[in-house]
Amino acid sequence: MKTRPVLATTLLVAAAALAGCASNAPRVDPAWAPTLPIAQAAPPPADGSIYHDAQSMELFADPRAHRVGDILTIVLAENTQASKKAETSTSKKDSTDIGAATLWGKSFPLNGGKIASLSGDRGFDGSGSSSQSNQLSGQITVTVAQRLSNGNLVLRGEKWLTINQGRELVRIAGIARPEDISPDNTILSTRIANAQITYTGTGSLADANTQGWLSRFFNSKWMPL
Repeated sequence: MKTRPVLATTLLVAAAALAGCASNAPRVDPAWAPTLPIAQAAPPPADGSIYHDAQSMELFADPRAHRVGDILTIVLAENTQASKKAETSTSKKDSTDIGAATLWGKSFPLNGGKIASLSGDRGFDGSGSSSQSNQLSGQITVTVAQRLSNGNLVLRGEKWLTINQGRELVRIAGIARPEDISPDNTILSTRIANAQITYTGTGSLADANTQGWLSRFFNSKWMPL
């Protein structure tokens, strides 16, 4: 009779743990925090002049992002399609007949029939096909994390969207040329080298579209059947 309270306590603890896991929001990764501009020296004291070199008064400069900490918008225009098809067919057929033996002018067996007959027929047919299509569109504003020695810019940023009972995350990182940035301070994702794009979600909708651990086991390579 003492096992029932123990079992009930265990179930309550497990339910509380699951509820805690479900209610905890995903933690923000510090590695994806916005990059702040490089600290600059304090401007010189005012001496009556209108313009100073140390002050940020870029009257004729290009407004496109080019320094660490600058902001620019990446236009997601990813559309990939891939397909593969393979077919294999082989066939082989063998036939062997052993006639009657002849000894002293007489055939054995006497009826002149075949002693043995062998035949074989083998064949194999195999085919396979695979296709995949992905599409991602939208916009995400990021910051310049680093400026390389050749002038290229390392971009990095993320966006969190909270919709009803779920959260969606978009992350992107890569290297871009300043020449590929449009005059409106935007750049296509297809112009970013070594791009790493992540699109995922958490919450009730994401859980509903995810297989359980038991279903994943039966669909995994470890399943012998």
